[in-house]
Amino acid sequence: MKITAVTPFLVKEWRTMLFVKVETDEGIVGIGEAGLTSREEGVAGIVRALAPLVVGEDAMRSEHLWQLMWRGGFHPSGQVLSSAIAAIDIALWDIKGKALGVPLYQLLGGKVRDKVDTYCHLGDGNAPETLLKSARAHVADGWNCLRWASGARQDGVYEPSKTVDAAIETFRLLRSELGPDIELCFDAHTRMSVADAVRLCRGVEPYRPMFIEDPLRVENPETYRRLRDQTAVPIAAGEQLGTKWQFRALIEDELIDYARIDMCICAGFTESRKIAGWCETHMIDIAVHNPIGPVSTAACLHLNVATPNMLVQELPRRPGESLADVIVSGHRWDDGWLIPSDAPGLGLEVDWDGLARYPFVHENLPLFRREDGSFTNW
Repeated sequence: MKITAVTPFLVKEWRTMLFVKVETDEGIVGIGEAGLTSREEGVAGIVRALAPLVVGEDAMRSEHLWQLMWRGGFHPSGQVLSSAIAAIDIALWDIKGKALGVPLYQLLGGKVRDKVDTYCHLGDGNAPETLLKSARAHVADGWNCLRWASGARQDGVYEPSKTVDAAIETFRLLRSELGPDIELCFDAHTRMSVADAVRLCRGVEPYRPMFIEDPLRVENPETYRRLRDQTAVPIAAGEQLGTKWQFRALIEDELIDYARIDMCICAGFTESRKIAGWCETHMIDIAVHNPIGPVSTAACLHLNVATPNMLVQELPRRPGESLADVIVSGHRWDDGWLIPSDAPGLGLEVDWDGLARYPFVHENLPLFRREDGSFTNW
């Protein structure tokens, strides 16, 4: 079964997304999705550049094609290339499942669990009472794991010290109001210094967070060692990373408790499953980063169903809540759990022409600044 075409599709719904269509000479079509929000146009360009490498190749040779795409250029490459490879790789695994008539998780070793625990997004911001109102509504809707993120003032000013104070107060309020059975996690979006992150982690220790997500940038993993040495709060990180090589220090030096693998940045199934297995040898569970569209959600679900060392899946939109008229999912959500269908491949039906109803509009990530006018991390 030969690959005949590789085509990127840029769309905009509740956020910008990039899908990739891989076609074969047997009529089987696969869909993939790329991450790297606000850089989708650049990733689409790399998808087009990679297409001549894989067109004419056997679609079933996913490992070979991954190596071909990754090593096909002279210079070591980063997240733009890995995101493009991710979309193509996910589509190839979708094709493989469809060709064999089995759900994709069967190709990863089969189920080790019947359903996957998920967490929702309460919103971004530093207003504890507003977040409590959102938390109550989500718990009433069946969610048992809640996440919120740091945010800026309406004028775009972000002061980490004030964010730390607000986060600690929100943890106190939510834990006292919701009780001990609801899991809580906070996303710092890599916006903090080590000192701020230490104060945050020490401040929330009494409220037993599931984890603190991405408190620090990952360009220098040694900063995570400094944080690790000063807190017992579980740390989750890695969503900005694109390969197993970039994950090396966090895993080998055991600087994190949970690996935030983003399958749509971290080069697809072929690479993500290797990282998950590597994590297992260090007793590190995966907590996949899944902030974008329905293809990412389905891919993460299949990986999680087949991965022993898995904690929870991020789920900003449940099946049927995003692009439901053009990407139909057979997976379902029930009382906090994501349950896979037994449909072949990813378990998605795609109306490719219908994607045109969601024309792409470029969006930059928010740019925050401090009171003195200097920029923070996005």
